[in-house]
Amino acid sequence: MKENIKQLFTETFAAAPTIIVRSPGRINLIGEHTDYNNGWVLPASINKAIFFAATPRSDNKIEVYAADLKDKDTIITDQPQQRSSTKTWVNYLRGMVDQLQKMGKKIPGCDVVVTGNIPLGAGLSSSAAVECGFAYLLSQLGGMDIPRKEIALMGQRSENQFVGANVGIMDQFASVFGKEGHVIRLDCRTLDYQYFPFDFKGIDIILCDTGVKHSFGEGDSEYNKRRRDCEQGVAILQQHLPGIQSLRDVSPEAFAQYKQLLPPVIARRCDFVVHEIKRVEAACEDLLNNNLAAFGTKMYATHRGLQHDYEVSCEELDMLVDFASGRSEVLGSRMMGGGFGGCTINLVKQEGTAAFIEAATKAYKDKLNLPLKCYITHIEQGLAVI
Repeated sequence: MKENIKQLFTETFAAAPTIIVRSPGRINLIGEHTDYNNGWVLPASINKAIFFAATPRSDNKIEVYAADLKDKDTIITDQPQQRSSTKTWVNYLRGMVDQLQKMGKKIPGCDVVVTGNIPLGAGLSSSAAVECGFAYLLSQLGGMDIPRKEIALMGQRSENQFVGANVGIMDQFASVFGKEGHVIRLDCRTLDYQYFPFDFKGIDIILCDTGVKHSFGEGDSEYNKRRRDCEQGVAILQQHLPGIQSLRDVSPEAFAQYKQLLPPVIARRCDFVVHEIKRVEAACEDLLNNNLAAFGTKMYATHRGLQHDYEVSCEELDMLVDFASGRSEVLGSRMMGGGFGGCTINLVKQEGTAAFIEAATKAYKDKLNLPLKCYITHIEQGLAVI
């Protein structure tokens, strides 16, 4: 990709780039819907990324060419940023310029080419990769020396305030702080983090992309409903556990004691989150003990909780996890992401990878009459100049 983006830049701007930035997408091994409940997540940056190539300009313009979309945008660095309703991709860039302006930074003019190999719509957080990579690029060109944690937070604020997506911090944090051969246990309350080794020889991480995204009547409001369900559960539990601030503070034992006081649906939502937060902690112990089989068992447990208690799965995801659970080469499988579509993430013994992909593709076509895309991913370094 490095040579490819160099060539693209030269063809576009008739000059060689002075800097190239790689900003990766992410996977999340375990810990779903725990982020907005102040719990832990276990993401990693991967070998699918967004790339930026740039060279400085002497004026106040950022001329951006999105090579994969064959589209352009001009950003004026010292003028207020406006959202575009027609070219949504530019909002992820303008939102980061807006953040830098609010921080009082002098933003350099530059020519930029952006390209990438993160599959769009697969739940690998291409938007976070674009945001963080662009901010890092401008920070490097402008000599701003913005701390990495601040870049991640800027990306989250931009999505919340400018783009209009109520996302947590995980995606940006994983893209910025990724480490080759390691997953990140991120505390979504404090932003403290710890690396755990995930460099198992003979194991592939395979994403099976359903190619579907269900709206469930009101689009992504289902995500917001789950957040409200958790908040309602906390409000009731606080009457009996006055020290708690979120579900992260509720032990499985305490929850079992007061579970019957919650409305049935609220109880199921909170039950999943309370146990999922503990699963992340236990899964990290599995990694330290080199016990990937136990880790995989927890992935299956996560999926069943998301399917039956949190109710954010769908027929296509369930079919793929059911299929994987019957394959001897698969150690663990679950849906990954907010739900209602996207990918399953699968831990597969390498000698069985080709057979798994072939069989899964056929089964998906035979049962649902849908094509299946599969991606073999590896855990690689996070945000960096290359």
